[in-house]
Amino acid sequence: MPSLASIVKAYDVRGLVPDQLDEDVARALGRAFGQVVADDPSGTAVVGHDMRDSSPGLAAAFADGLRTTGRDVVLVGLVSTDALYYASGALDAPGAMFTASHNPAQYNGVKLCRAGARPVGQDSGLDDVRRFAEELLDGDASPAEVTGALSHRDVLADYGRHLRGLVDLAAIRPLKVVVDAGNGMAGLTAPAVLGTDAGLDPLPLEVVPLYFELDGSFPNHEANPLEPANLVDLQAAVVEHGADLGLAFDGDADRCFVVDERGAPVSPSAVTALVAAREIAVDQARGGNPTVIHNLITSRAVPELVAELGARSVRTRVGHSFIKAQMAEHDAIFGGEHSAHYYFRDFWFADTGMLAAMHVLAALGEQPLPLSELAVDYERYASSGELNSTVTDAAARTEDVRLAFAGDVVEDHLDGLTLTCDGPDGRLSWSLNLRASNTEPLLRLNVEAADRATMEQVRDRALALIRA
Repeated sequence: MPSLASIVKAYDVRGLVPDQLDEDVARALGRAFGQVVADDPSGTAVVGHDMRDSSPGLAAAFADGLRTTGRDVVLVGLVSTDALYYASGALDAPGAMFTASHNPAQYNGVKLCRAGARPVGQDSGLDDVRRFAEELLDGDASPAEVTGALSHRDVLADYGRHLRGLVDLAAIRPLKVVVDAGNGMAGLTAPAVLGTDAGLDPLPLEVVPLYFELDGSFPNHEANPLEPANLVDLQAAVVEHGADLGLAFDGDADRCFVVDERGAPVSPSAVTALVAAREIAVDQARGGNPTVIHNLITSRAVPELVAELGARSVRTRVGHSFIKAQMAEHDAIFGGEHSAHYYFRDFWFADTGMLAAMHVLAALGEQPLPLSELAVDYERYASSGELNSTVTDAAARTEDVRLAFAGDVVEDHLDGLTLTCDGPDGRLSWSLNLRASNTEPLLRLNVEAADRATMEQVRDRALALIRA
């Protein structure tokens, strides 16, 4: 039996085209997905794709396989991942998005969701999809008895209209914003949502486009803003154009990174805190008792701010399936991750970088300060960012770090090893998290501290042990 274990990950499917993922595999995955969501009453599914050369063919093959389970398929064509989530939520139907996000051009994959954009991960159906697809590729399947219908639908304007209904930008002061699409799907969605390309009314925004041409070969830089090298062009353009801020999206445009008017990055934790404050205020005005979800890598500033605003925070593991599950369990209004994924109750608990960007634009445009000054309230600690080390024995290196820092620290194992040291005033002195990668021989280190000198001291000590 062929094995798909190498491409079916914890949260999605991702592999090399065509060596690991071709149209035969996509067709089998589509039929397997139809079996997994057989109990969904809508009788429909939505399928979209990004701008990679292989994406249209893979999406069409997947749709063919899905239709053999009797389910109608709505092809929504070129979309961002969050626009696919919009379609799944608005139509209350399962969905599939063909993308490899920020991975290089030779990769592709698929993100799956149930009706209402509910996630499909390894523990919530993805492993069943893998197993069924393997059986199909092995020839262990009966011929289809009924084939669902196929239709096409453009959701871009409706998606933009929905986001504008959640964050009103019409009355903000005029802003100039540089948007780096990285040749990814934000080249389609940014002009539609922030501009007038989808027929929506103009906003008081001057958008300076950077790499808006859809090109799955990523000719200018990788569409992964988490890597500082991929922000350099945006930072320079913000300064050159005298812009108020810059926005960088990843390849499938579900993540958004922010730089201020000086070109300095605003951390995803600060964006999480800023957006959380806005969502808390709205919910409290409606008489709500809001909850905010954050993963354990986000800054201590996030739960501190949430508590100061009279709301509740819940800490969770890294990974969108975990945070989405917690969002639903706690009916949380908002959730944020250090990787710049932002989740909203008003968006079916799914993640959308564009909506987070609109919150930042609204927060900036509703007051006179520049973004660098506005963000100060949300940047309370010094952070190392995520530092990856290749290791042969992750467990042994983790234990070395645990023993070296043992003493007056709080230790927990929610996700890897987290060590926290608070000062005598109860405020954070420093914390570190060390997590092993699920797919690579890597240890991921994140350190945060009350000041930069302490952060560097803890970071360097931990790295010396990890890389010994």
